[in-house]
Amino acid sequence: MEAGLTGAVLAQRAGVGQPTVSKVETGRMVPSLGVLSRLSLALDLDESTTREVRDLLAVVEAASDAPDVPTSEALTGTVLDNAVRSARLVRSFQCLVLPALLQSAGYSRHVFESAPNATPETVGRAVADRVERQSLLYEPGRDSVFVLTEGVLRTWPGDPSLMLAQFDRLLTVDSLSTARIGVIPWRRAVPVMPRHGFTLCDQKAVVVETFRGEQLLDDPADVTTYEETFTRFEAAAVFGIEARELLIRIMAEFRELESHTTR
Repeated sequence: MEAGLTGAVLAQRAGVGQPTVSKVETGRMVPSLGVLSRLSLALDLDESTTREVRDLLAVVEAASDAPDVPTSEALTGTVLDNAVRSARLVRSFQCLVLPALLQSAGYSRHVFESAPNATPETVGRAVADRVERQSLLYEPGRDSVFVLTEGVLRTWPGDPSLMLAQFDRLLTVDSLSTARIGVIPWRRAVPVMPRHGFTLCDQKAVVVETFRGEQLLDDPADVTTYEETFTRFEAAAVFGIEARELLIRIMAEFRELESHTTR
């Protein structure tokens, strides 16, 4: 406005697309250093102001790289997505929320809606990305092992009908030759007190999901510690027929809950 330019004219002078100018102006996009330099020249900013906006860009980029900053990428599960896609063996332990690869669309929507900075648009994209990623479960040559506490199955969002659909999803995945689902029954003591859920990707990295995003740990010592912890949880879990019988029993309880809510 101070330069007396429209967005279209500024875009033309800077040699960038008009949508780029609009997104930068409204805060929907952080420009690269190259785009920022072009815009600064087109706006004829003085040296002091140019240096100031470059310093601001450096601060924003540094904040976006921090693992505990709630960015749109953290909301869409980019860290976990990339790690899982490149892994041939995925092992996930969860004590609070169902693993991403097992979530129904309805369940994952509630997960993303509770995240910081969630908007209808980012939630919609995140749910679509999560559902698309679940096709990895069906690919030959990949193996997935999930260990859940019974508490995860009894901690539910939405309504009982959502959980009934979710249990159908769990039973379907458990029938695959490429996946195993284990449950630690509440009647069985846990081998170590769980502090958070995590996902091991091969023997290379572990992704820890928190309220503020995701952290990728690839230090060999960290990976080894999480592998040993997963092995202990896995040994405490029931698999196969026992796990399916437990899932079906809890599913029946949700069906009873649903009948009460519809009366």
